[in-house]
Formats: sequence, C-alpha cells, structure tokens
Amino acid sequence: MTPQTSTPNNPAEKLLNPVGRAEVTQDLSENVILTTVDDLHNWARLSSLWPMLYGTACCFIEFAALIGSRFDFDRFGLLPRSSPRQADLIITAGTITMKMAPALVRLYEQMPDPKYVIAMGACTITGGMFSMDSTTAVRGVDKLIPVDVYIPGCPPRPEAIIDAIIKLRKKIANESLVERGNFVQSHRYYSVSHNLKPVPDILTGQYLQADTRQAPPRELMEAMGMPVSPALEQQVEKEESDG
Repeated sequence: MTPQTSTPNNPAEKLLNPVGRAEVTQDLSENVILTTVDDLHNWARLSSLWPMLYGTACCFIEFAALIGSRFDFDRFGLLPRSSPRQADLIITAGTITMKMAPALVRLYEQMPDPKYVIAMGACTITGGMFSMDSTTAVRGVDKLIPVDVYIPGCPPRPEAIIDAIIKLRKKIANESLVERGNFVQSHRYYSVSHNLKPVPDILTGQYLQADTRQAPPRELMEAMGMPVSPALEQQVEKEESDG
C-alpha cells in the first residue's frame, strides 16, 4: 500500500500533533461540583420555601389564586403548609387587627429558624383604607414581626407575589452561616406577653364636626334655594378675607 501524499487540501491528511478535546477535564466538569457550604445551604433553602397558609382579608384570594394551575407557584419549590412547625415563610395577606396580632406573633414564634416574612397589601403594610377611621387595625405588621419583603397594592396581583418570592430568594442566596448570629430582632418585635400601653387617641372625630360636613357648599345651597346658615357665611367671608 502506497503512502498517502501530503497536500494542503487533503482532508485525510494526518497531522503530527492533533488537537482533541480534553476528555479528562470534561469528565471531571460533568461529575464534580465545586461550591461552598454557604452556597449549597442557601440553594437548598431558597429552592424549598414552605409558606404557611395564613390570610385575614381579601389579599388571600390573590394568594390562593397563586396556588392554582394558572400560576402554579409549586415550580418555585413552594409547598403550602398548614402548620407553623413545618413552615419557614409567612405571607401576611390581609388586614391585621389588634385581636389578630397576638395570634400572628404566636404563629411567627412557632416557626423554626431561619424564617421569613412577606407583607402583602396596603392594609398589612400601613393599615390601608382602615388607617384613618379604624381603631383596631394595626398600622403596619412590621410593628409586630420583622418583615423581609413588602408587596404594595390593594390587592397585589399574583405576579407581584412571584416577584416578591424571587427577591426573597436573592436575599437568601446572599446569606452566610457565620453572620447569621450577628443579626438580632429589633425593638419593633413584640413577644406574646407584651402588654400594650394606653396612648392618647389619634382619631378624635373632630374632622367629622367640620362645617363643610354639616352642610352642603354655599353655592349648592344657593342654587337649590336652601337657606344659608350664618356660621357658613361667616366662614366663607373669613376665608375670602384671608385669601
């Protein structure tokens, strides 16, 4: 058999130093994972957040829609639990009242560490529409338990909850086992045995006694032929003189 001639365009030409794939390195990269304990531990926790089924108002309807097949938040590893002993995430969906506050704190204390809180909805964050006239609504759940992520809205859409879960997962991914003991609960956290102290009333109801609430505007009364009260005329004249 005659030897094959070496030509530049010959595809069957044999090279003296062929370049091949590094099979050993490829095999190692497919079978060996290099990581840290923090990253592995955080990856396991953020991939299996178990929220507790907790809802007090209309925001829970949106949270319940997230469990359904349309949004299916099980793909994030979220498995709803009915027991605080088996949950590490609580989404406060709805208004928190003074009567519900001790129960919420008790549930939070029964959750094992590390645990996280997502405040969902305007009523949970600031009291919402009840912050003005209600005397029983808590003006912010962060006065009872520490909050990690806030979801504004009335009520927020299920997509907003998914966005909050993604932000919480990023926060968990950056945590460290060594620094966990350095963070303590702030003064905003109250235990179950906390005794509420009486404070002066904020809602005195004086705004309900305003003259503008007692009678229609002067223009409307004159147009309808209604008698204008002297107190209203004096108030209008005072406003015009001050202006």
